[in-house]
Amino acid sequence: MAHLLLLDAPGGNDFTILEDAVRLGHEVTFFTSDLAPYRRQGAAALQSIALAREVVEIPGFDYAEFERAALSIHGARPFGAILCLIDIRLVESSRLAEKLGLRFLNTASCVLLRDKFRVREALARHGISQPAFALANGPGDLVEAVRRVGYPTLVKPCDGYGSQDVALLESVADLEAMVASLHAQSGKPTHYGLGVFANNRLSVERFVRGDLIGCDVFVAGTGKLFLGVNDKRMYAPPSFAIRGSCFPTKRHDLCAIHSYASRILDAVGFDYGAAHIEMILAEGGPYLVEVNARLVSAQIPYQMGYAFGRSLYADLIDLHLGRPLDDLKGPDEYSYCAIRWLVADREGALAAIRWPEAAGDWIRRVVQFKQPGDAVRPPRNNGDRIAYVMATGASQPEAEGRAEEYLAATRLELQ
Repeated sequence: MAHLLLLDAPGGNDFTILEDAVRLGHEVTFFTSDLAPYRRQGAAALQSIALAREVVEIPGFDYAEFERAALSIHGARPFGAILCLIDIRLVESSRLAEKLGLRFLNTASCVLLRDKFRVREALARHGISQPAFALANGPGDLVEAVRRVGYPTLVKPCDGYGSQDVALLESVADLEAMVASLHAQSGKPTHYGLGVFANNRLSVERFVRGDLIGCDVFVAGTGKLFLGVNDKRMYAPPSFAIRGSCFPTKRHDLCAIHSYASRILDAVGFDYGAAHIEMILAEGGPYLVEVNARLVSAQIPYQMGYAFGRSLYADLIDLHLGRPLDDLKGPDEYSYCAIRWLVADREGALAAIRWPEAAGDWIRRVVQFKQPGDAVRPPRNNGDRIAYVMATGASQPEAEGRAEEYLAATRLELQ
């Protein structure tokens, strides 16, 4: 078994990769810039972190100090792999991996992928189709950038992740409101957490309407293992939240999706690790939404794991350890897993959720995020979602139908 270096927990609260690593017999050293957010989560979070062999806190996450601490530990107990599923620590992870000679995405590509506008420029140089785009260095440039791109327009932080501060502009009124909001902030950057702030550069992109999908890929050198396509569903406009998804799917042209994803990865020099690529499938073909230098986050690894019948985190660990993944052939031989989210139909405070008293064994996971007393409203963004259910089936319609039926039998009570 191996000694693994893990940088923070995905989402700040998902310890599954740490738990799976320990369950498989690996030792884990856990690095973070700040333990306080984990302590505030209570005993369960601290119990999970305690599974680590050692916990190292690097205030401010100064890279030189991080490297010194890691090299000291590595000298006594060599690391076999570095694992990072949080965007704001990918560059530091890559630099250390290169120092130690471990398998990880090269640093140049990590730096590139932390800048959405530079990614667009790289794809343009390689002749890859994508929506019109422009750069805005703050509110002063935004009006001209939107004029060049045209409506409807997506505006997102160049260094953002997790859909934070993404805005859809469909009219001059929307643009004027956003410019006013940015001026009101007086240049104060968004805090991404763990001491990291936005650089206030904005990627302005033409919004393309179509089907939203996610594509995850394991890459080892020139070899690419496509894990499958996640078929996503959105709430009705003007909401910008995801209603649910199904993994895998065969509704779309998988060959075209794989080809487009492969060209994107080659254009950004992606040579090792997991990549999560989001696309819009429209009449003109697939168009990139964004590409992330990590495995998909949030609840989707659970969903994919239920479809595959195995821990996807275990496979990610094996990938970084250089172990073959020959038995991970793709989703064709496995079941389908659908996720559906529970939301409120009006504003109020959550009183209770009355879940169905009985459910078949195909209901695999039910998780509630908001608690009694929390404010709720109809979904404007993903943060308004209250809870979800995951269900499996022998086909996409069966899995989706089971998840929908479970939610239909659920009663949401508001104060």
